[in-house]
Amino acid sequence: MDVPRADPAHLDDVRADLRELGFTVDGVRALLGPVAAAALERDDPLPAYRRLARASRPEEPLSCAVALFTLGRPAPRGAVTAAFPRTGINGLTRLGLVRAAPGSGNDLVATCDVRPYGDESNSWWVASDCGELAVGGPLRLDHVLGVGGASVTLASWTPRLRVARALDLGTGSGVQALSLAGHAGEVVATDVSARALGYAAFTAALAGQRWDLRRGDLFEPVAGERFDLIVSNPPFVITPRRGDVATYDYRDGGRAGHEVVELLVRNAGNHLNPGGLAQLLGNWEMTAGQDWREVWADWLEGAGVDAYVVQREVQDVAEYAETWARDGGHRPGTPAYEALVGAWLDDFAARGVERIGFGVATLHRRGAAETRSPWVDLVEHSGAVATPMGPAVLARVQARDWLAEHDVADLLGRRWLAAPDVTQERHYLPGSEDPSVVLIRQGGALGAAVRVDTVLAALVGVSDGELTAGQALGGIAVLLDVPVADVIAQAVPGMHELIAAGMLMPADA
Repeated sequence: MDVPRADPAHLDDVRADLRELGFTVDGVRALLGPVAAAALERDDPLPAYRRLARASRPEEPLSCAVALFTLGRPAPRGAVTAAFPRTGINGLTRLGLVRAAPGSGNDLVATCDVRPYGDESNSWWVASDCGELAVGGPLRLDHVLGVGGASVTLASWTPRLRVARALDLGTGSGVQALSLAGHAGEVVATDVSARALGYAAFTAALAGQRWDLRRGDLFEPVAGERFDLIVSNPPFVITPRRGDVATYDYRDGGRAGHEVVELLVRNAGNHLNPGGLAQLLGNWEMTAGQDWREVWADWLEGAGVDAYVVQREVQDVAEYAETWARDGGHRPGTPAYEALVGAWLDDFAARGVERIGFGVATLHRRGAAETRSPWVDLVEHSGAVATPMGPAVLARVQARDWLAEHDVADLLGRRWLAAPDVTQERHYLPGSEDPSVVLIRQGGALGAAVRVDTVLAALVGVSDGELTAGQALGGIAVLLDVPVADVIAQAVPGMHELIAAGMLMPADA
């Protein structure tokens, strides 16, 4: 199998060489500059090429490593030897990372893409197949993706609570499993692709981690098993089921429409321990006049899980077709590109699909002692979010869980704090002494803005952890000369929204 080999005789050497090079996310960003680094994250290497070409010392070791393993450019043997003094060309060859450049007796080329990847406290490297620009054309059907926008998004949204067992379903090159290993006692990683598991094994070895790697479709490799945390960046791309349309392993998993995501949602609860979480990305189709919430309501019916789903983007069918026709290496204006777009449009038309949504979903299995019905939060938000988003996701699940288990008396009997990132905005009409609109705005998480009335604005203003909500609302009722029962009835729905969003927090947490 043409993937790197985790040769123990050379792993320590290449790991040490990469560290000494400064081949990290920050090191590469500093080398390329913010513009070229940002373009590279969008899979546009041209600014990086130009940046390295203008460098005063293009043979400098870090420049050599970036050109070779990230940009897919040939590098002279001498420069590679200088960049990897411990590993040497022999070691890099034994690991399956380099080979002689075609038609050149002196240059080397990378056999795969190796990129730095990290989080707030870790720095790793991810090995994957070279991209279309390095390959020089369309990708192979069993292409294995590396670090991309979707994988970074999922990693950011995943809660990092300590767990005994975690599952990375559809691991690909192992991006999610890297982070899971830092807070899970055991990591199981699955994929339908043998090549993907080969890359994942190398990525794990390069990080000095051990994962239980299993091949199979969806939950088949873990039948009968349960986990505390499941993450999945599945092959969610909706692809026409026609013989003349390439079906890539990483894109659709061999299924039509949004079936992959639907099956994950319907079955995740069967593989979660009580209190467990599943975090996943997905696409979903919407027919004429259909709201995306209807799609999710159908999927969640009988699934037995709570759900917090944020729709981040919506594309019409033409936008979607154009995006994925280009993804395989085809360019507008070519017959192949036009045929692919046409196939997508025909497929959508045949099934009455008009729009495709993209978003992030958190599924939660209620605790063993809980008997309540599942709660569902379906939210639209296309703007900026906190980075990382995982802490806010976990806080929302915990808040919604508490609200589902407690009644109004419990809500009023608890002391609450306005979150430290909460601000209040008042908007006035010209000449008016009273605000026409009052907004409670969140600085972190989704950056939500909730329109509130006088009662709720006053409650947030006095929520400093000293008074219970009932005591505070009683005082507000006296000031407004309104019956306490009316004030409470007016405030409780808005309190639920603010608590779920993380704008009001329990003072005794």
